[in-house]
Amino acid sequence: MNGWTRKNGHVVAELSQQEAAVIRGLVGQIKDMLTARAEETPQDELAELTGIRTGPSTPPEDRVLGRLLPDFYRRDPDTGETDEEQPEAAGAMRSLYEPELLDTKTGVASVVLDTCPREGGRVVLSGEQADNWMAALNDVRLALGTALDVQDEMPEEPPEDDLRREHLGVYQWLTWVQDSLVDAVSS
Repeated sequence: MNGWTRKNGHVVAELSQQEAAVIRGLVGQIKDMLTARAEETPQDELAELTGIRTGPSTPPEDRVLGRLLPDFYRRDPDTGETDEEQPEAAGAMRSLYEPELLDTKTGVASVVLDTCPREGGRVVLSGEQADNWMAALNDVRLALGTALDVQDEMPEEPPEDDLRREHLGVYQWLTWVQDSLVDAVSS
């Protein structure tokens, strides 16, 4: 891939078969994780009557999924203190807003899977599709960065014996793909 460019009102790139497979594979995994979380939603008779969906009131236990679906308030990682005056309100907020967040995230993943050619090749995106790609790539980077424990102070080239080395290369490549897409959309 040589990066994204803007042509005739569209954002365009050429993906190799391997690049398309990496993007499709990672976006598909994120979509599967989010879909599984959506299926954990408790059955609610009131929601069935009113059409107002609710979700789980507790955050995901999985660290990666927790990064994709963060709490609706800030928690100090050292002390555990929150900026929420009523801690039970956080569960209510999650229950109300998580279903919409899951729909949005699985929706952007679907757009990527629909527009990324399985065998590689030319990708031509409208402005809205490009926005969806940016959001989905961001979710993949958040998940991968969490799984790999990416830190600000990490060296760009990890030591040869670092087991994360190969995966960090994928993370860095995705960062470049997303940055290139942002530049093309902004130009």
